[in-house]
Amino acid sequence: MKARFFFLFLILNSQFLILNCFAQWQPDVRLTNDPAASYTSPNNAWCIAANGDLVHVVWLDERDGNFEIYYKRSTDGGSSWGPDTRLTNNTASSDYPSVSVSGSVVHIVWRDNRDGNAEIYYNRSTDGGVSWGADTRLTNAPAESHTPSVSLSGQVVHVVWEDNRDGNREIYYKRSTDAGVSWSADTRLTNNSAASYSPSASVSGSVVHVVWYDNRDGVNNYEIYYKRSTDAGVSWSADTRLTNNSAASYSPSVSVSGSVVHVVWFDSRDGNLEIYYKRSTDGGVSWGADARLTNNTAVSGNPSVSVSGSVIHVVWNDNRDGNPEMYYKRSTDGGVSWEADTRLTNNTADSQNPSVSVSGLAVHVVWFDYRNGNGEIYYKRDPTGNPVGIININSELPKEFSLSQNYPNPFNPTTKIKFQIPKSGFVNMIVYDILGREMAILVNEEMSPGIYEIDWDASNYPSGVYYYQLTVSSDASTTLSAAFTETKKMVLIK
Repeated sequence: MKARFFFLFLILNSQFLILNCFAQWQPDVRLTNDPAASYTSPNNAWCIAANGDLVHVVWLDERDGNFEIYYKRSTDGGSSWGPDTRLTNNTASSDYPSVSVSGSVVHIVWRDNRDGNAEIYYNRSTDGGVSWGADTRLTNAPAESHTPSVSLSGQVVHVVWEDNRDGNREIYYKRSTDAGVSWSADTRLTNNSAASYSPSASVSGSVVHVVWYDNRDGVNNYEIYYKRSTDAGVSWSADTRLTNNSAASYSPSVSVSGSVVHVVWFDSRDGNLEIYYKRSTDGGVSWGADARLTNNTAVSGNPSVSVSGSVIHVVWNDNRDGNPEMYYKRSTDGGVSWEADTRLTNNTADSQNPSVSVSGLAVHVVWFDYRNGNGEIYYKRDPTGNPVGIININSELPKEFSLSQNYPNPFNPTTKIKFQIPKSGFVNMIVYDILGREMAILVNEEMSPGIYEIDWDASNYPSGVYYYQLTVSSDASTTLSAAFTETKKMVLIK
């Protein structure tokens, strides 16, 4: 009888552990608490960036009598949070912050009025947000510079923004090749008599992708445009028009994994504003059809996108509930199909301007919310919402490349794959079926030295023999001269 009871206990306990492992979105966490207003930036600029268990959040805050840039971090993946850190200190207004992280180096850009007109400023922390350097002024023009967005690839920092120096708003670009120590001259990316707004940038290796919206096609007909550089920002392609309809398309957000580029925006072609999506599978050379992600009679706006391998995460604010609430949607097959909408917030006040970031298995979202009577910063996470999670499992620096056998093997339906890289490089891990057809992209990004483990959920794949191949090269464009390549076999049994 005791043995039977113990066996039943083990079954119930294992079921609890399984349910716990696949926990969904956790409760909202209030990050700010002061009587003044705190706001996140619009969707073109990420206000959250995660790397391992370090999660970094930036926002603008009026507690000092004028808007200043503030920062907060979590060192345990969002479970707890450190104190607020004031990053700017001047009598002018500072706003529109954007954050990006590579290892322990955190990079922030924002707009600042301390010079009598709006200019773009930059600051960085080289110790994961513990301490910060001096502010660096990136622009110096008599006109206003707005809405910066920052993106990284190793030591190369890329910044885009909109600028009035030409008599109308144009998109500009600037880069640093030494992690923010020194900066190049400004590069004008657009050149037309219309206005160009809200650029968003994302980088994969040496390929830089930029999107924005532009009314060159008619005063009231804003369209989404795209441009890329294949040499880390030295030269740029021609503009590519991504949307083509008689209505207005606004505020795109871009994220890239290897050669697959993902863009989201909101669009009024349906009579009301809806969220749309588009992708390129060849690094921005050609583009697929527009995909409508929302379908309701209310306003959906300000989408933000983050990608991890073949898993795409999108958040936005949506009025279908009578007031703006946070919504979320994901695709686990690279944007081919999408899951149902998930409502993230539930209160009678407005929730707006979300940003999303992914690290390992966790999905992190930040936004501002009026539930407290004034704007406050809120945070939410799904600790297992990214089924292709890459985790650095050991702080030891390995001496050689290696790819381990997956475990368990055979498996049903999840398995773990461990690999190690002794130096920074562009890491690509692809799963193939027995006929050599590409089935899943597990890793497609630049990575630092370390020992990593990745989970693959094969719930949507049939039983059979699969092969997983790890390739490490200097950047995304040099797989033919890879520093390391290895392939192993695994068996899925359902």
